Amino acid sequence: MTTSNSHKNISAHNYGSVNNYRSYLNLLLDNHQFRRLWIASIISQLGNWFNYIAIFVLLNQFTGSGHAVSWFLIAKYIPTTFLGPTAGIVADRISRKTIMVFCDTARIFVVLGYLFVDGADMVWLVYLLALVQESIWTFYDPARRASVPNVCREGELHIANALSGATWSIMLAAGAALGGIATTLWGWQTAILLDSITFFLSALILRKLILPPANTTQKKDFSFRDYLGIDDIIAGWRYIKKNRKITSILVVKSGWAFSGGILVMLTIFGEQVLTEGSNGGGSGILYSCRGVGAAIGPLLAWRLLGESDQAMHKAIAIAFFIAGFSYMLLSMAPNFYWAGPLVMIGHIGGSIQWVFSTTLIQKMVPDTFRGRVLATEMVLFTFILSLSTYFTGSAIDTGVAPREVMFYLGALFLVPGIMWSGYIYFFYKDFKNK
Repeated sequence: MTTSNSHKNISAHNYGSVNNYRSYLNLLLDNHQFRRLWIASIISQLGNWFNYIAIFVLLNQFTGSGHAVSWFLIAKYIPTTFLGPTAGIVADRISRKTIMVFCDTARIFVVLGYLFVDGADMVWLVYLLALVQESIWTFYDPARRASVPNVCREGELHIANALSGATWSIMLAAGAALGGIATTLWGWQTAILLDSITFFLSALILRKLILPPANTTQKKDFSFRDYLGIDDIIAGWRYIKKNRKITSILVVKSGWAFSGGILVMLTIFGEQVLTEGSNGGGSGILYSCRGVGAAIGPLLAWRLLGESDQAMHKAIAIAFFIAGFSYMLLSMAPNFYWAGPLVMIGHIGGSIQWVFSTTLIQKMVPDTFRGRVLATEMVLFTFILSLSTYFTGSAIDTGVAPREVMFYLGALFLVPGIMWSGYIYFFYKDFKNK
């Protein structure tokens, strides 16, 4: 694993198992730079989920359309599909700290723009702002994820990724619940204001983050191809093509994305199927259960199957089936008492796929290519997720019953599950040590 320059003279620490809570405490106490990166992510992630619930309520109030929710989510997915390769290059060639601070600062002003939406005739502004906000995030995310190995010493990466995954999940659970409460009591505008404050605080914290300098190759003359990053994109794709392990791991999140329309259905179930007129309360409950499940998943899998690369490959296969059967059963849930636990179990599977695939990439890819590989992964993921989201919204608005849509989305998880199981059974052992 590549270590940052700032840690070269520090001996490796044995932080122990990801299933030992002291491992996380030791990491946060000993590694000041990771702690700073972690705290900033906590704050901004909390605000993100306030934002999501607020916009879901806004769209439900002004349109009541499944397609409206789909277009909002598509507007948040599309930028990564088109800007992802460039974002990966930027993360590999420009100061990652500068990227993150700039992106947080810019998003303060973007999210405040939602406050200008005051009726159905202004809903178009929601989609535009979501597009801009996610375009900024597209540059932020590979810079942040590529920075984690830079601030981690040997023996810390598993712990850092487990903590980051659990934090995302807890912030989803807390942010969705608090966002639902705030939106119900004080309106969606309050949630938007709180979201803008979190970006301000995150930027302040990241200003003091210490990272190694960007890996850049100095040239006297820059061609048009250099400015576009064409050569860097080609180099990244060649690296991926030559590494079969990397290629296989890149499609894990994309396999989940085929059923990604489930994120639309959680809003439909929370606001229309299981209850009506909850003003964010129903969505908040289901998204909170999603967060709880996502927090449990990786820790449970690591405890039951182990922490080796081979164990993580097996866990990914199992996770597809956990998600599939959970959401098929959710389609028949009569109330929140049944729906909540099923959403939680479904996202136990989803979080295993996300955290384990990210950890494997971070371990296997050198620093010079890591940003581009992570960005490529997100390009594939968001492109497929956009298609799934669009067709889910279309199905709802053309009269297909929400419970029927949910059942088929759950069943769709079984396809990549079968394919990944076949991959690790027939091919993984042949090249796992190469």
